[in-house]
Amino acid sequence: MKRRSLSPEEALAWARVAATVKPIGPRTADLDAFSEALGAGGQDLDPPAPAPAARPKQPPAPKAPGAPAERSGEKKVRRGKLTIAATFDLHGHTQASAARALPAFLENQQADGVRCVLVITGKGKEGQGVLRRNFLLWLESPPARRLVSGYAESHPRHGGAGAFYVFLRRAD
Repeated sequence: MKRRSLSPEEALAWARVAATVKPIGPRTADLDAFSEALGAGGQDLDPPAPAPAARPKQPPAPKAPGAPAERSGEKKVRRGKLTIAATFDLHGHTQASAARALPAFLENQQADGVRCVLVITGKGKEGQGVLRRNFLLWLESPPARRLVSGYAESHPRHGGAGAFYVFLRRAD
C-alpha cells in the first residue's frame, strides 16, 4: 500500500487533535517534524503545551506482609507429605503476651526438631486483626529469621486466612 501525504486540511485537523492530547513523554522532535510537515498551514496554531515535569521517583513500597514465603512447604502440608507437629493459638492473648509466648513456643519446637507448626492468629475485622498483623511483622524481624525459614497462609481446612503454616529451620 502506498502512503500518501496529508492534505493541508487533514494536517490542520490532526494538528488540532494533537494539541488536545497529553503526551506520555517529551516528544518535541516529533512535534517539530509535524509542524514542519504542515508548512504554512500550521502558522495559526497555538504552540503545544510543554510536557509536564517528571515526578521524582518514589521509593519502592515495602513487601506486603502476609505474602506466602514458602509455597513448596504449603503444598507439602496440603498433600499430607509434611505433618503439622504442633499448633499455637493466639486467641485470648494480648499483643504483649503473644509477643512473649510465640517466640518461646517456636524456639521449643525448633529444639524438638519440628519442621512445621500451625499458628492460629484469627482474622480480625476485615482480615486486619491486630494479632495477625503483628504476627506477620514479627516474622519479618531479624530475631525470627534465625528460627523461621518461611511461612504461608494456611489451607481452609486448617483455618484459611486466620492461620499460618510456619516452617522452622533445623536446629544447629
